[in-house]
Amino acid sequence: MTQDFVSLGMISPYPLDYSLDMGWHEDINLNPTRPIQMSIEEWMGNTEGRPTVGESDQNSRDVAWTGVLQLEVPVMKSKATKSAPFGFTFERLPQHLQERLASILKPNLSLGDCLAPNEVYLGDARELLQRIEPNSIDLSVWSPPYFVGKEYESDLTFEDWQSLLQIVIKLHFPIIKPGGFLVVNIADILCFKDLSMPKVQAEAVSSRRSSITRDDVLRAMARRKSYNRYQLAKLLGCSEQTIDRRLNGNNIRGGKYETQRRVKIVGGLVEEWALSAGFYPYDRRVWVKDACWENSRWHSLSYRSVDEFEYLYFFWKPGITKFDRSRLSRNEWKEWGSRGVWAFPSVRTNDDHEAKFPMELPRRTIRLLTDPGDIVLDCFLGSGTTAMAAVQENRHFIGIEIEKKYVALARRRIAASTKSISRVHRS
Repeated sequence: MTQDFVSLGMISPYPLDYSLDMGWHEDINLNPTRPIQMSIEEWMGNTEGRPTVGESDQNSRDVAWTGVLQLEVPVMKSKATKSAPFGFTFERLPQHLQERLASILKPNLSLGDCLAPNEVYLGDARELLQRIEPNSIDLSVWSPPYFVGKEYESDLTFEDWQSLLQIVIKLHFPIIKPGGFLVVNIADILCFKDLSMPKVQAEAVSSRRSSITRDDVLRAMARRKSYNRYQLAKLLGCSEQTIDRRLNGNNIRGGKYETQRRVKIVGGLVEEWALSAGFYPYDRRVWVKDACWENSRWHSLSYRSVDEFEYLYFFWKPGITKFDRSRLSRNEWKEWGSRGVWAFPSVRTNDDHEAKFPMELPRRTIRLLTDPGDIVLDCFLGSGTTAMAAVQENRHFIGIEIEKKYVALARRRIAASTKSISRVHRS
């Protein structure tokens, strides 16, 4: 039997002097060129001064969070364990450590059951993500349903939508490589129904059909104290609906019973779900797209803006992240690689899918965060754009899509893209 060390964590990509302010390891004499070594029992049991999280995600976060330290734990191994996948005999760990480390070090999945790269799979992401080889995905970039009434999300309640995204993000943590990224392209919900919102109708002065004002109604009421709204309407030459609108700010013919709509900011929700899964916010970008004039029902009836931008939230799985300036040219770094705002057109014709995003969106993300030969995942593949971008950039892909018609569409588009690239290479 010999003593060996197995690494449970990696060094943070942030500079050492910045990360020293994080707290719990300040009393340790750090040597940035040499990993700190301690027993697995010491590390798992030593929580003094370390950031704490809720009981529900304590197990996963204790393993995932390593600050700037590369923790190497001594284990005993014999000659018979040389072929063990993580360098030591898992079963020889204390039972309580086996339970806490099982999801990271010994996933319940054989390689024969894993989804193979370069294929589009039909099914629910919540089921198929569990069949992806652990620690194998370099980048997952996707755009989920936005909860805006599209056909493919029409059966979702807001609670269903939240549950879907939370579960999908949580299932990403075991499969993303340490130091890898999850990138979520999403937008705020601009027409979110809120039952608690007061039912008050705006006074659209510039577009109202009747010139009668609230003051006109109040003066008439002062002169004719016994008049009801029908009599006031006849007196003023308007409808009883106008009388009610001017007095109460609502519509007696149904408007006051309709649930009001507001903007729902989703960034905080996505951040919360990612943090609870074990990820950390790394960056955010804004995609400026074509203004959706035709889809905006209120830009001419209120002070609200039209829909013309979306977000890309970058989440990091703790581990060593490779930073390589040669991935982009000098001009590309200047124009978009280091810029927080990306501006390029939307897909102008959604004739075969309701919500395509442009090729440029996944292409930039793939080029920025991966190398040729890496694996890119999209678990809401839709028409296959992410997979096509991966193929064009010489990366492998895994696509998951729940709609059968879109699986067929994605496969056709990917095949056509691959064939086009092959012709270019032959020429």
